[in-house]
Amino acid sequence: MSKIQKLSPRLANQIAAGEVVERPASVVKELLENSLDAGCHRIQVTVEGGGVKRICIRDDGYGIEKEDLPLALSRHATSKILSLDDLEAVATLGFRGEALASVSSVSRLQLSSKTEGADEAWTVETEGRDMVANISPAAHNRGTTVDVRDLFFNTPARRKFLRTEKTEFNHLEEVVKRQALGRFDVGFDLSHNGKPVHSLRPAITLRDKEQRVASLCGKPFMENAVEIDVEASGLKLWGWVALPTFSRSQADLQYFFVNGRVIRDRLVSHAVKQAYRDVLYHGRHPAFVLYLELDPALVDVNVHPTKHEVRFRDGRLVHDFIFRSLHRALADVRPDEYMREEQSASRVAESEAIHQETGLAAQPGYNSQTRMPLSVPSSNTGAAFQPQFIPNNPAQSEVCTALDGMSSLYGGLKPDLPVLSNTVDVSNNAEDHPLGFAIAQLHGVYILAQNSSGLIIVDMHAAHERITYEKMKSDFYGAGIQSQPLLVPMSIAVSTREADVAEDCAVELQRFGLRVERAAPESLVIREVPVILQKTDMVQLVRDVLSDMIGYGQSDQLEAKANELMGTMACHGSVRANRVLTISEMNALLRDMEETERSGQCNHGRPTWTTLSIPELDKLFLRGR
Repeated sequence: MSKIQKLSPRLANQIAAGEVVERPASVVKELLENSLDAGCHRIQVTVEGGGVKRICIRDDGYGIEKEDLPLALSRHATSKILSLDDLEAVATLGFRGEALASVSSVSRLQLSSKTEGADEAWTVETEGRDMVANISPAAHNRGTTVDVRDLFFNTPARRKFLRTEKTEFNHLEEVVKRQALGRFDVGFDLSHNGKPVHSLRPAITLRDKEQRVASLCGKPFMENAVEIDVEASGLKLWGWVALPTFSRSQADLQYFFVNGRVIRDRLVSHAVKQAYRDVLYHGRHPAFVLYLELDPALVDVNVHPTKHEVRFRDGRLVHDFIFRSLHRALADVRPDEYMREEQSASRVAESEAIHQETGLAAQPGYNSQTRMPLSVPSSNTGAAFQPQFIPNNPAQSEVCTALDGMSSLYGGLKPDLPVLSNTVDVSNNAEDHPLGFAIAQLHGVYILAQNSSGLIIVDMHAAHERITYEKMKSDFYGAGIQSQPLLVPMSIAVSTREADVAEDCAVELQRFGLRVERAAPESLVIREVPVILQKTDMVQLVRDVLSDMIGYGQSDQLEAKANELMGTMACHGSVRANRVLTISEMNALLRDMEETERSGQCNHGRPTWTTLSIPELDKLFLRGR
């Protein structure tokens, strides 16, 4: 067996580089964090060959003193923390003091810097097996420039794992985008092979910030985003979340920042997923740009060398805060939120331009919604309709029978409970209602309505399904969750940790109608279950609940299961296709949609309505061309 030997500084740094420097994008991330920590206002990133040939990052920050330059390229040397207390409350992006040393060990690195008031700038390089730092004078303005050339030139094995130039640059560009989203007060310039890619000026006002997000995430994102700004319990969450209708096939438009640091965290992902649970189509992913601000002492960033992961001191509080903030923001979105004033103004301006060209600008009632008297038969006035489910085949008959039996579990809730109100004042202008007034029904499936902006098309079954579902949830949770004692209690064999969690969370479980008691160190007994879930496999459900409790500090399994059953009942209890509605009933449905939370999507995440503006309709018929 070989003797124990101390590793050389270069070999130690190359081992550390295996964790810190994965690809050119990793180098850019570390260097950008250093520049941001230096208080810069502008950063220039110049890249050649996807970052493999050259990465040059220049900032106008504080700079580095001549005496500190040799330490800048050595391991575990930093100016950002001095004691354990500093480590437990890190307020900077970098703090480990190993990025520059790791990068310099696998590349040809040159660092030039000048501080405010210094007579001259200095350059430092490392050479030789022992990585001795050589310092020489240089011409440089205030700030720092790090020039990295020939990445992995001395570690060929690592270079073989790099992808094509385009792929590596895409990863590198994504890093710059994340940092630009994290620091609006700093300007960013990115060029590749001599061609400018991004030129972002500092964004101070809210409008400037929205423009930066739009330029990096795309204008469609901002056009479909809801602004959020919530503060409670020492936590602040702000940013933008996309409407459920603007979902993605993959999680490629999700940016979450904690005190300016972009992270990927299971707890955060679970909270966001839970908030979008019954408004997002299955298999789709939400899009968001969110910023969480909290006391640095309440979050541990010293989890991994890449600093992508964090641990919260009170994960349950953070999870609940994120979930409730997003859940409420999405619930408060009404149809009028989709039709923003700015969009309406731009559409009206575009429409007026087209009308002036075609000579139609003087036609009354074309640009604005005029009063439209709706002919409502007197026999239908004041009469509301009951949604009915008429089975067409034996299989549907079985479903209907099963739902009738299931309705008794809700303590009186039935599929035909939600009734659309029929009190509609048709004398109002369409401007008073975002969804306007109904004008026709198409193929017994869609409601056609018009408002001041154009045409509204509503899927009547999907819309009424959401209304029914929200009404059932409100009645169910408002009346209190009823529990059913078991004649024969069920015993579950669990781990000691699961039993401890069940014992600690007994009060919370009881609040949802589930009473679980500890019978032994590794055994639980279920004595009461929610009435609505008495037909469910409670053993497996309890295991799932305990698993969530351990992983995220809380569980929504019970609520999700109950909501799933109510969603099924709402689906089969809502108005069906080919049901002929009167104008009054269609208007009643539109008014209820405007008052119902999450009315933009049905229980399965499908959109319930869409709109075609006057300019869009004009384009369909080539008006003004």
